[in-house]
Amino acid sequence: MKTITLLLNLLLLLLLLALGFYPQPEGSPVPGIGPDTLAGKAILLAIPLALCSLLIVLTGWKKAAPAPAPAPAKAPPAPRAEAEVVALLAALQEKGRFIDFLMDDVTPHGDAQVGAAARVVHQGCRAVLSEHFDVQPVESTPEGSPITVPAQHAADEYRLTGNLGGEAPFTGTLVHKGWKTNSVKLPRLIEVPGDTDRLPAIAPAEVEIR
Repeated sequence: MKTITLLLNLLLLLLLLALGFYPQPEGSPVPGIGPDTLAGKAILLAIPLALCSLLIVLTGWKKAAPAPAPAPAKAPPAPRAEAEVVALLAALQEKGRFIDFLMDDVTPHGDAQVGAAARVVHQGCRAVLSEHFDVQPVESTPEGSPITVPAQHAADEYRLTGNLGGEAPFTGTLVHKGWKTNSVKLPRLIEVPGDTDRLPAIAPAEVEIR
């Protein structure tokens, strides 16, 4: 369709030029149409219109290729911090059966059974804690002893209760020594081959093949 339109515009332009600038010779049965005749002037006026039409066709001859459809948005990868937390839970589960112990309903079990299981969980989880955190008490003063909290104490290291009137330093009794860590070495991330858009499993399901 575009090719036919282009050819028609070219033919029209050539015809107008021929009629406008080449009058018929004397004695010709066809009346002459020269630049000075009324018809010739009309033709000369139509030539720019034909040129404009031709330019429009040529301009739109090669349209830009349509933009490719945008690729579907890919789900963002699982945040690294969350994946590291899962890796820590995986270590607690592997060495201390921590998740098994918490997710199990201990109601049907007796105190002796729960206590025996808690001992295994305690030993394994303590090993993981010692491996990945440098845990130290906030206060070395024995619990139940008098203590003075300095005026410039770290707000996250002390929780003050009781009669809080007056100004620091505060004197009171140490109820709990608190805990802090001087370093953190989180377990290595568990890589999920070809799938980084979800968090890794804490512990895989174990299947014995027969």
